[in-house]
Amino acid sequence: MKRYFLRRLLLIPPTLLGITLLVFTITRFVPGGPGERMLQQAARGADQGGKRSTATQTQGGMSEEQLEEVEEQFGLDKNILTGYAQWLGLLPKETNISKAEFGALDDESIGGGIDPDNTAIIVLRGDGRMAHVTRKDGVVATAVFAKSGAPLASEGWKVRYETETSRQQRYRKRNSGSDEAPTYAPRALVYQTRFTGLLQGNLGRSTSYNEAVGSMILARMPIAVYFGLLTALLTYAVCLPLGVLKALKHRTFIDTASSVLIFLGYSIPGFALGAILLVYFGARLHWFPLFGLTGPDFDQLDAWAKLKDLAHHTVLPLTCYAIGSFAMLTMMTKNNLMDNLAADYVRTAVAKGVSFKRAVFGHAFRNSMIPVATSLGSLLEIFIGGSLLVETVFDIQGFGLLQYQAMIARDVPVIMGTLVIEAFLMLLGHVVSDIIVAMVDPRIKFE
Repeated sequence: MKRYFLRRLLLIPPTLLGITLLVFTITRFVPGGPGERMLQQAARGADQGGKRSTATQTQGGMSEEQLEEVEEQFGLDKNILTGYAQWLGLLPKETNISKAEFGALDDESIGGGIDPDNTAIIVLRGDGRMAHVTRKDGVVATAVFAKSGAPLASEGWKVRYETETSRQQRYRKRNSGSDEAPTYAPRALVYQTRFTGLLQGNLGRSTSYNEAVGSMILARMPIAVYFGLLTALLTYAVCLPLGVLKALKHRTFIDTASSVLIFLGYSIPGFALGAILLVYFGARLHWFPLFGLTGPDFDQLDAWAKLKDLAHHTVLPLTCYAIGSFAMLTMMTKNNLMDNLAADYVRTAVAKGVSFKRAVFGHAFRNSMIPVATSLGSLLEIFIGGSLLVETVFDIQGFGLLQYQAMIARDVPVIMGTLVIEAFLMLLGHVVSDIIVAMVDPRIKFE
């Protein structure tokens, strides 16, 4: 059995890679995807800030240099596999990229002893020093600091030669509807490399808020855990006793009425129920607040008043979170208990003088909980739980709303960051469920 669970745990990383690679690929091809969104946002920012380049203006009033910076910042200039490997942290990302064209200066501006046609003078970004890059036969010959003459490689700088053809290919990729590309001069690119990805604990920065994705997720987790724990406690506290009662009162009025109520709740989407509750209990009766998890004066309240304010804001969204999960767990408990009550070992125990109460709770109930134990592994997902639609209706800044906002804004770093955490906890939860089942049921032998 240990070997089985070890294999299951070892399958988590490749499965996680497959999930994230698939979603990462989709984000590159979906219409109105991240590339177009980022460029449009950057273009609007350039227009509003009045930052107009003297170079040729392109999309949204941005110069081609500005468009290239946006592409390089978010890795849109790389192919899918390279970009994915950089997101994972298997390949280094290029930082502090500085560029200059060959033949852009004359003899007077650079002084004697330097061939202007085969030399590019670059001011290093993030450093401020000047570098000279020379070419020979279409490749970089030397790359040194202007003052000291020391090679750039001695301080970790790298140089790449970019031909006219490669620049035109990059232009056509960015402007898919254009058949012709401008004429470019070859140029030198000087940059540094740094490993910064998932394996290094860096999920990137949000393209919408320019905040670290990890910090944004950690800020939403307390709300996810809060509602996740309350939902789990409420669900198990109600459904297990109700399932036992329905099994003991099978085909009675209690069984029928409770079935109607739980399936009615199951059939109503949580967000639709939330809208109804807000209209009647919030807007009309003014019994509950309309949005948020706390009141505007929450920080000025004492501890008891804070607790009441939090509970007051929690009632409606918690109802929407929990209502849909009642039916499955209740009916599972009822059906399993009824099957065990009809089993031979229960009838034999009653025939030997065991009380009906002890036969139910001492024998049948324990065995009936074995299938229920399969869902306990999913409790790991309370760390990132939530409902994007319910949180949207009640304007609760939880994990679900974060995912929804990221999808609407095509915020790829946030989408990928939330996905990798959610997928990992889901896969781990399945393994934990199997372990729990093997522990509570000695008949289960995983081989």
